[in-house]
Amino acid sequence: MSMSLADVVATIQHGGPRLTAAIFFVALVLGIVVLHYVFLGLVHILSRYTKIPVHILRHVVRFMPFMTGICAGIYAADSFMELPDFVENHIDMIFYNVVAVTVILFLAHLISAFLQYKMTQSQARNSSTSILTTIINIFVYASGLVILLNAHGISISPLLTAMGVGGIASALALQDTLANLFSGIMTLVSKQIRIGDYIKLSTGASGRVADMNWRNTTLRTSTGNLIIVPNKSMAASTLMNYEQPLAECTISNPLTITYGSNLEQVEEVTLAMARNILANSQYGVTGFEPAVRYKELGEYGISFDVVLRIRNVVDEAVLKHQFIKAIYQAYQDNGIHLLERTA
Repeated sequence: MSMSLADVVATIQHGGPRLTAAIFFVALVLGIVVLHYVFLGLVHILSRYTKIPVHILRHVVRFMPFMTGICAGIYAADSFMELPDFVENHIDMIFYNVVAVTVILFLAHLISAFLQYKMTQSQARNSSTSILTTIINIFVYASGLVILLNAHGISISPLLTAMGVGGIASALALQDTLANLFSGIMTLVSKQIRIGDYIKLSTGASGRVADMNWRNTTLRTSTGNLIIVPNKSMAASTLMNYEQPLAECTISNPLTITYGSNLEQVEEVTLAMARNILANSQYGVTGFEPAVRYKELGEYGISFDVVLRIRNVVDEAVLKHQFIKAIYQAYQDNGIHLLERTA
């Protein structure tokens, strides 16, 4: 015997808790799946028309399909089923809480992604400043918690009092942690070090700043290894930043020729080869005028420096390699003899 549409609707409405749970989970799964593709399509459309990187937009909508799917499941179960008043009140409160958490997560992701996008534009490189993201998330989450507590009629005054007393004890117990946190914040705010800068510490450690979180700064060396430095050590250390105010820098290549060499010819050949290297190497600065500076009449020869300019300090070894190969061949072709060092 077939059932009419009215019978189906009545069965659904009065199906009991099992059917309510079934409707909730079906709506939940369908909502998550459908919204996943909806948000994915929205991300690609916005990336195409706004030129915002896809990974930043994905960060904004992270967890959104799941959270909105939960909202859809609760709304469907509450709309299709006839439930007792006390059950509906609990469901409405749960729905309100889930919506509030969804909005809080969205705002936290939106603000941190906006900050990351702005820093990427200003520094012309991808940045990962997890310390700023962490601070923003904590602030947004704390604000959302206060709103939820107020909505449930819970006074936050005793909580704030307890947090104040507990905060003093925590500050005493977490002195090093707080010192690292505020040192990292001050370092970023002062803009003396930015994500992506190549720095060298007074300890001799050097590398490119890969990340700065609430506790430490991560440096990536030229070999791909990581150096972990506490933020307070970074703030107290004397360091050299090879990226500010410019990434370009000059380098000196020491050479020594034997006595009897024609110094005018040596200078002419050396400068010609230096100009050629700077013009054709991807590591040299085109347009920079190299220089030859004689500096010492040694016991066995004449020493001098060849001044070149590189695009970045990490390119020094490669450009020196290219220059030494080229200058050695040029000296051989022109009869210029380099000093042979004896033990």
